[in-house]
Amino acid sequence: MSCATWSEYPIQSVEGGDLESWTFRTRTTQEEVKNDNQPEAAAESRIETRRMHEWARSCKARRGRHDRATWSYDKALAFHVLINHRDLHVNMSPSPPAINMARRNPTHLAPITLTNPTIPVGSLILVTGANGLNASNTIAVLLEAGYHVRGTVRSLHKCNYLTALFPASKFSLVEIPDVAEPGAWAEALKGVSGVIHCIGATDIFPSDVDAAAKDELKWQIDLLSTACDVGTIKSFVLTSSAWAAWTPDPSKKTTLTQSSWNEEAVTIARDKSIDPSKKGLAGYMALKTLVEQGIWDWVNRENPPFAFNALLLDTVIGSVLSPKDQGVPSTAGMVHWIYEGKHADMLNGVLPQWHINTGDAAKLYVAILASSPQVDRERIFGFGERFSFYRVKEILMKQFPDHETWAEVKDSGWDQTTVPIERGEELLRRVGQTTGWTGLEESVLENTRAWAELEGRGVTDDRYSTLN
Repeated sequence: MSCATWSEYPIQSVEGGDLESWTFRTRTTQEEVKNDNQPEAAAESRIETRRMHEWARSCKARRGRHDRATWSYDKALAFHVLINHRDLHVNMSPSPPAINMARRNPTHLAPITLTNPTIPVGSLILVTGANGLNASNTIAVLLEAGYHVRGTVRSLHKCNYLTALFPASKFSLVEIPDVAEPGAWAEALKGVSGVIHCIGATDIFPSDVDAAAKDELKWQIDLLSTACDVGTIKSFVLTSSAWAAWTPDPSKKTTLTQSSWNEEAVTIARDKSIDPSKKGLAGYMALKTLVEQGIWDWVNRENPPFAFNALLLDTVIGSVLSPKDQGVPSTAGMVHWIYEGKHADMLNGVLPQWHINTGDAAKLYVAILASSPQVDRERIFGFGERFSFYRVKEILMKQFPDHETWAEVKDSGWDQTTVPIERGEELLRRVGQTTGWTGLEESVLENTRAWAELEGRGVTDDRYSTLN
């Protein structure tokens, strides 16, 4: 199998001598970036990314090298409980449409554009949880747009690799070991014009969901109150979850709106008559719901002097900013499980729903934060295209026809939920993405690049399986 198998866009094989043509379509040269009036630091970052991708694709494809995938213990345990205590196979949902293997031009990788931004280019933006999959990709987009970024992490020692990824003149890190500590956010918010808030509830199995929500709301509200006191904040974007709106169920036809809340999960989580082992992820979904509701209650009551919006993200799949440092994290790692032939029970525990590409999510954050006219007091659905892990497996099998070891992922049907995705598409157009949401196939193929880089670098399974 030639290394062209790794290529997301089949212009020609690398052996055919057209690698430069491929990279031209995905990453422009440093001179072209400068001629496009992009910041020099952003140009350097993009050139480094280009070199990384060229190098990764110069490696011959390998098989059977991986034994484990990146996934934190608590999430793995959560899906283990879900698959063992919920009927996942009885549904009346339709089958997904046939796969269209035709590639689009990689327009979502084009430089971000902002016209008359509500936050001037060059302003300082705070991104919380900077080492995360979504946050790190969003930082890259913010820097490319011309902003300065301050990121928060729990440990500078563990996350110091971020300072090598971004230009020191435009990016800095601040350590907040305990976000619940009184006054924890004061220093981080000094001089900041906008906030993209990427951290939130992590308690998968709260024994008392109302108590857990109350505890989290204390520090979430402290962040918002401190943002008000600073007096420089113009826009604040909260990361919420698709599960705060509904529980995926491919057997049901559901219509989501900005007023949709996952009351079903809240009811189950509060019901003391139900054995906790049979509640699956209802407690986690309920916690996401109650926290976002509590934050909106505060916003409606206090009317902060900045724009406030919530971005509800569904399953995030796509590129990883720095696989050698981050591994293949979160749901990106679950895609890799299919290729490895691992953790089928956990994969089958994720019912068909929607996905969003990592690049789309990053641009959507920036569009909500700073595009014109100003976005304010909205819940935006980050839902790009329907997905299931069965469909992901089909895409991978077409991409890697010689691969033999696959996870036994079951066909659990296809999502029937109607979601107001048009608003998100409009916001993406504002920042230069005119082709709409990135499709599932393209997102999956981007995801495979992380595997190629890790293999090419000789990173062992034991090394990257432990990264978060």
